[in-house]
Amino acid sequence: MLTISVFTGWLRRHRVACFGLMVLSFIGFGLLTLDLVRVVSANAALLSTYGWQALEDGGLRQLLELVGSAIAAMAAWLLFKVCETVLVQSLTR
Repeated sequence: MLTISVFTGWLRRHRVACFGLMVLSFIGFGLLTLDLVRVVSANAALLSTYGWQALEDGGLRQLLELVGSAIAAMAAWLLFKVCETVLVQSLTR
């Protein structure tokens, strides 16, 4: 909890850096989610069609990589929302 308070305190003191971090996290979220639904759907279709053979050929590894990409995208989105909240609070006080 202390780490979050220190980080948000730093963001409050450095509004321009907060805005820059917000822009970078927005771009990261966009890049990480680009075609994510399509690729996950194709992977699920591969696994359901070919079953065990698809798992042996790397389907499970690809699925795990896609889950990792989704987790990274959510982390970028959360960082965006934290920066947005800090900036909105700073501007409306």
